[in-house]
Amino acid sequence: MVVKAPAAKRSLKRADEQADERLLVEAAQKDPTRFAELYEINFHLVYAYIARRVGDRDVAQDLTADVFHKALANLPRFEWRGAPFGAWLLRIAANAVADRSKRAGREVANLDDPDELSASGVNAPAGSDLAGAEFEKTQQRAQLFLLVEQLPADQRHVVTMRFAEEKSIREIAQHLKRSEGAIKQLQFRAITKLRSQLGGAYA
Repeated sequence: MVVKAPAAKRSLKRADEQADERLLVEAAQKDPTRFAELYEINFHLVYAYIARRVGDRDVAQDLTADVFHKALANLPRFEWRGAPFGAWLLRIAANAVADRSKRAGREVANLDDPDELSASGVNAPAGSDLAGAEFEKTQQRAQLFLLVEQLPADQRHVVTMRFAEEKSIREIAQHLKRSEGAIKQLQFRAITKLRSQLGGAYA
């Protein structure tokens, strides 16, 4: 069971993080080379958001790159209004996903759900934030992507193939030329490690 920090402590931490983030944004507005720091901090957040909606790793990577190009191009016009910088990026991401879907002649998943649209920021006004449940879920997925990348290579391959590519244990074993038992053991170790790290991250 994850024990959460007291609400007052969490809100103080968020306030400090927002102050730091605001300084980074202002520095990047004066010197675009500083945008790299914002990219590093927010990459997994944007990628997690897009990957959940498009279901294709290559497309998710392309759209994530597009989002950061657009964000950099529009950074001089960004105004700090207290919402996390990531929320602004997610609005750009939501629009990128919607544009891609229109070009492909398909409906965006959950397009007929007004709550989903509001949470994703497609219809959100420029000053609104995504700091609700949707934003927190996306942050958690981003943290999970980051932790998966830090797993040992064999565990990372198994987790990626099993859960992102939805391959069976047998298919993974054949691909990696390992026994099914070895794949199950790698998967178990990876999941155990991820659970413990995620528990610490959200304690």
